[in-house]
Amino acid sequence: MESTVLERLRESLSERRQALAEWFRQAPPEARRTRTGLLGDEGIQEEIQTLDEALRKTNDKTLGICDVCHDYVDTSRLEMDYTASVCIEHLTGEEKTMLENELELSQKVQKALLPNQVPSIRGLEVAAFSQPAHIVGGDYFDFFQFRDGLHGFVIADVMGKGMPASLLMASFQASLKIIAPESTDAAEVVARLNHLFCHNIRLTKFVTVFLGRYDERSRVFEYCNAGHNPPLLRRQNGTIESMNPTGAAIGLVEQAQFQVASVVLRPEDRILFYTDGVVEARNAETEEYGQKRLEELLSARTSASAPQLIEHLKEGLRAFSGTRIPLDDTTVIAVRVMK
Repeated sequence: MESTVLERLRESLSERRQALAEWFRQAPPEARRTRTGLLGDEGIQEEIQTLDEALRKTNDKTLGICDVCHDYVDTSRLEMDYTASVCIEHLTGEEKTMLENELELSQKVQKALLPNQVPSIRGLEVAAFSQPAHIVGGDYFDFFQFRDGLHGFVIADVMGKGMPASLLMASFQASLKIIAPESTDAAEVVARLNHLFCHNIRLTKFVTVFLGRYDERSRVFEYCNAGHNPPLLRRQNGTIESMNPTGAAIGLVEQAQFQVASVVLRPEDRILFYTDGVVEARNAETEEYGQKRLEELLSARTSASAPQLIEHLKEGLRAFSGTRIPLDDTTVIAVRVMK
């Protein structure tokens, strides 16, 4: 393999390793628990060890050597998946089919950036708001349908800000638009996204994702929370439930496990989905807005519609932050269950 290719691979792997290790070192324990979900700190440490092994192989020029013929795997494929260790011609029929499907998916992804449409969902009132901290941002939300026609909700946040985060989120958006309509399982969708993003050598960031699936007939709301801030569900009786992480953030580690949880929605329940730009907004004393204030706002606005709930939150954030420029993108989805 050419030395320039190895150097490029080494640089990308090093960036990913550094970004992951730095986040792991600096993130407070509570933030780590949220982002890793059921995985825990051990999963992050294992991923860092995997990257260290890949970096060692770039140093001794063994990264990408085929297990069968002992020649180098195709460079373009290795750059997309640094774990590749078998040449295409040595793959089994099933493995070739899977690779062809992934290549076809990549082609579709490039064409899939279309304007979003918010569907009309029987029995729900839905409103949304998104404001980037810079000209472009790394937050994302959308509504779609699964293969069986059930309604999908997604809210996501890329680690980082500005153009790099926006470009990564565009790739995530396109991937989701291709994968989700082919599935009936939120955890399966998240697992496929994680596979795509973990194996892309050019990506050094991770994406927190909350993916919901709603059946308007049974009012069952299933979800997979991949390291995202827990949405808040305020019941009609005033109690508040958190939709906690059921898996690690996308792109954080390769061997992540994702699970599905579910709740049954009742009339006048309200759900608030949000990105960390909401709870991490700061005032002049650099105090964070925090989840407690968000819960208090949700509890106080007992009769607010979904659009009104978002307006109340925007007003509350403005009053709290004053003239301070937002440090992070802010995205909110509010849902009210109708009678």
